[in-house]
Amino acid sequence: MTLRTIRIGLWTAVVLLAALATFLYFGPGRPGQTVLGGGDYVLEDGTGAKVTPATLTGKPSMLFFGYTHCPDVCPTTLADMASWYEQLGPDADKLNAFFVTIDPERDTPAVINDYVHAVSDRVTGITGTRPEIDKIIAAWKAFSEKVPGEGDDYIMNHTASVFLINSEGGFEGTIAYGESQDIAVAKLKKLIAKG
Repeated sequence: MTLRTIRIGLWTAVVLLAALATFLYFGPGRPGQTVLGGGDYVLEDGTGAKVTPATLTGKPSMLFFGYTHCPDVCPTTLADMASWYEQLGPDADKLNAFFVTIDPERDTPAVINDYVHAVSDRVTGITGTRPEIDKIIAAWKAFSEKVPGEGDDYIMNHTASVFLINSEGGFEGTIAYGESQDIAVAKLKKLIAKG
């Protein structure tokens, strides 16, 4: 056996273990397992309309956790979402998109609304009180962490993936940050077809 064959075998094993771990963590619910989504929270969109878990039903959706002061991941992801919508053509009307702030102290309804609509009018900005935002973050097992900067300034570390949700509000997968447009659009088409 050559060194190259051994390396390929080891990398294959790593990929398979990562896929298995992802399936076990995000896969179908089993007794005693917490399923992604659901929860009990009351938030609001950029227009002040109430947002609950029921808001994420009725159509397939993209769900992203970010904040308006984000230097790179959030504006890039919003631009990606706008591009994906363009690539979907008429199917775009069958898909919702939500941008949930992890920084409600700065992201008021007006701020979040202006931020998302500067990029796409198809994305709904969502904010709320800190306790309610914490509830939706926990429901989707997203990551969020405040990192102090100079003075009162701070940044937020957070999950960079877009969650894909079926029309019943169930988790279907993710689009990773930086994933190719072709793969992302293919995932969205599959999500829309499933309903």
